[in-house]
Amino acid sequence: MDELRTVEHVDTERFMGTWYVIAHIPPFLTRNAYNAVERYQLDDKGRVDVKFTFRNGGFDADQKQLSPAGFPDHDDEEGVWGMRLVWPLKADYRIVHLDDDYSETIIGRNKRDYVWIMARTPTMDDGRYRALVGKIAEMGYDPAELRRVPQQTLAERDTSTDS
Repeated sequence: MDELRTVEHVDTERFMGTWYVIAHIPPFLTRNAYNAVERYQLDDKGRVDVKFTFRNGGFDADQKQLSPAGFPDHDDEEGVWGMRLVWPLKADYRIVHLDDDYSETIIGRNKRDYVWIMARTPTMDDGRYRALVGKIAEMGYDPAELRRVPQQTLAERDTSTDS
């Protein structure tokens, strides 16, 4: 399979901040994730500290957290990172789509085993979502394996506890 093409340029500082996982073909640990959120923060050495939080199996489940570290390659001009969850291994992490206003992204891997659709907001318009699923299919992923991640805002949580 051909190498997964990445975006031409990423402004790493602009990429930092909160990203909601809208959908994914997930690794085993997060296959039942609810409220999955990734928060990126650039450290003074150019490494990206990641705080990934999710609830496993439901909105009321205990919150879990993973803290991998990202290592942008080539000053991140090509959107290629190494992502380390366990030392010394670095997983392939490729920014394969990033819109101009940095409000949505697709993260993929050359193996086409995992993929993430993420946005700056916890919800996404259905038309936009379908367009991104189409992009994933064009990249060689099987869209049938994609799982939409349930997201619940604080306001929705407050409303559900009032009933």
